[in-house]
Amino acid sequence: MNANQALWEKGDFTRLAETMRQSGTALIAQLGITKRLNVLDLGCGDGTTAIPAAKAGAQVLGVDIAQNLVDAGNKRAQSEGLTNCTFQQGDATDLSALNDQTFDLVVSIFGAMFAPKPVEVAKEMVRVTRPGGRIVMGNWIPGDPTLVAQILRISSAYTPPPPEGFISPMLWGVESHVIERFGQAGVPQENISFERATYTFQAPFPPADFLARFKNYYGPTMNAFEAAEKNGKAQKLQRELEDLFASQNQSTDANATRIPATYLRVTVLR
Repeated sequence: MNANQALWEKGDFTRLAETMRQSGTALIAQLGITKRLNVLDLGCGDGTTAIPAAKAGAQVLGVDIAQNLVDAGNKRAQSEGLTNCTFQQGDATDLSALNDQTFDLVVSIFGAMFAPKPVEVAKEMVRVTRPGGRIVMGNWIPGDPTLVAQILRISSAYTPPPPEGFISPMLWGVESHVIERFGQAGVPQENISFERATYTFQAPFPPADFLARFKNYYGPTMNAFEAAEKNGKAQKLQRELEDLFASQNQSTDANATRIPATYLRVTVLR
């Protein structure tokens, strides 16, 4: 098992995905999906965007490196009676199981950005997209003051330095890096556009419980707490994240959480 697969199979991202459903559905509604489209959702998790795309009538394939999330996605699709949505295990850096120019739309929302070898990821997304098709990515932005970028920033301060050659996934949130990567995949700059968008986490429980889901089920945060525990800094990390979640919460209900997070939406025309 490679390190990226181990990271995302370590926890249970479905417990976080439950707080992302509404924004996932809203995002898909903006993409003009019709019954004619063949869609790939790359880094799909358990189907937060794949399931709504299938409900819109598209033929959808979800690919994720974590087998537990693939299994959860197939279970969700079956429970929804969606025969036009399937999930399979795969690596965004090597989609050799998929044929060239297969998909009208490739979507990756906070998914492929976490795969290593970003240039290979860009090349694979371009390869499997048909001419005239689109690639849409949602990527967290480094240094952004909203939730996820700050979780990752805080967590990184408690974990050991990354291995030599490591490329931060957050660079997918920098326009110049996106242009360079897709440029190496043969896409001219004028075919790439960007916008800042908002993804809102919503949960029927307070911020402290929402933080507990990151602590117990989100691989990067789990790793940070394990390292902090060894260094006697777990309580400090806990306090930092508690303050972050409380300050970001916009819900007026003490027993609910509503936290918007800014991301970079990338649209690539093939």
